[in-house]
Amino acid sequence: MSGQNIGDLSEILANRYQCDRRLGKQAGRQTLLARDLKTQQQVVVKLLSFSSDFNWEDLKLFQREVETLKSLSHPAIPQYLDSFEIDTPSRKGFALVQTYIEAKSLQEHLSDGRTFSESEVKQLATALLDILAYLHQRQPPVIHRDIKPSNILLNNRSGNSVGEVYLVDFGAVQTLATQQGKTVTVVGTYGYMPPEQFGGRAVPASDLYGLGATLIALITKQHPADLPQQDLQIEFEQFTQLSPGFTNWLKWMTHPSLERRPASVQIAKEVLEKPREINKYSLPLRQGKTVKTGELFGNAIECSTLIGSGAVGACAAIYSTFIVPVVGTIVGGLIGIFLGFLLAWGNGIIVVIVTKLWFSPLTNPTLHRQVLTAISIVVCTLISLGFFIELNVGRVIFIESLQGFPPYGDGGVATASYTPSLHDLIFFIFAPSLIAGISMGISSKHFARWYQKASGL
Repeated sequence: MSGQNIGDLSEILANRYQCDRRLGKQAGRQTLLARDLKTQQQVVVKLLSFSSDFNWEDLKLFQREVETLKSLSHPAIPQYLDSFEIDTPSRKGFALVQTYIEAKSLQEHLSDGRTFSESEVKQLATALLDILAYLHQRQPPVIHRDIKPSNILLNNRSGNSVGEVYLVDFGAVQTLATQQGKTVTVVGTYGYMPPEQFGGRAVPASDLYGLGATLIALITKQHPADLPQQDLQIEFEQFTQLSPGFTNWLKWMTHPSLERRPASVQIAKEVLEKPREINKYSLPLRQGKTVKTGELFGNAIECSTLIGSGAVGACAAIYSTFIVPVVGTIVGGLIGIFLGFLLAWGNGIIVVIVTKLWFSPLTNPTLHRQVLTAISIVVCTLISLGFFIELNVGRVIFIESLQGFPPYGDGGVATASYTPSLHDLIFFIFAPSLIAGISMGISSKHFARWYQKASGL
């Protein structure tokens, strides 16, 4: 928690709490860091003042926060210490005193430039799910309603441990009991609130949405409201390099439809630890129908052959025309088609294996398409590099033989050596290899779109 000196607010409240600095401020509310003159411990004092911007709904939320903190006892949640009414010439209102946790918020860590790996984000998710489990298992269940990076504290990072995690600011807290037969105040933070919360409804799964949106913000370093959306679903995959299982879990957690989110913290944690368990639950994500392996393989080879090898052959012919007109067009085209067919079969096998292992049945078409395209480009470019290096060795030997250089040394053993120049590396090796890789990536993208339609999504 960070803040600024509050100057004129440095007073003693209730003859006990010496104010030090301001930690936060909202309309009619302030959060102060103070020292308990009785125990000499630092504490947090939350003030609700009767000022020009006072709202009676704020008083209701403030009182609910006091009563909720009184009932909670968890090492990752601030403890209730005291509450009292303030009635002085300079201030009138109410105060809540709670323990001070000396740690930075996730929002401050992001502002400082800290990055979080997938492993660390999963550790954060597990810790926060444990805290939410404690809250949601209370009778009646306690719903935080404002899960976001600034309300989560983190410190003592060491080794492979992400650190100690805390959940703070229960100013928006609600229990299910308060919803029955009453008008519920709409509170929360845009971007981290699920659609049902805008309508004044909040259930345990609403906190799971806030948690998922928070983790997406950590990974992408962007506010969830700034990310693209499709049918109210946050589209974050293009900004991350996460495993398919964890990506599906985050999309599940942030599904706009309440019925398609995890029904409980326990289920969310189970699937986080065992991603394939998501298939046990019928409504978390819309799943496509299973496509037979033979059909997958046939279409993968067809797409790779027609689109991939055709593109490789055409590009090779055009590319070779600029090197050796006419002859280069024919030879380059034939070489391109030959390489294209080899890559087509290899690429087809790869995309089928990846699809069957991680995307069957299909739940996330966008991620599937991105993964296949990236894998095809990388793998096929690397294979093509080896092919074109060997091809250019032969090209140099052939040119040297035409120029009168003896192609063979003593005993008929080839002695020609080939150290490619920068020109050769760029124009005869790297460029055509990249063209071949991109061509196969395009074919895999078409296959992914076919698979999405075949899956009924």
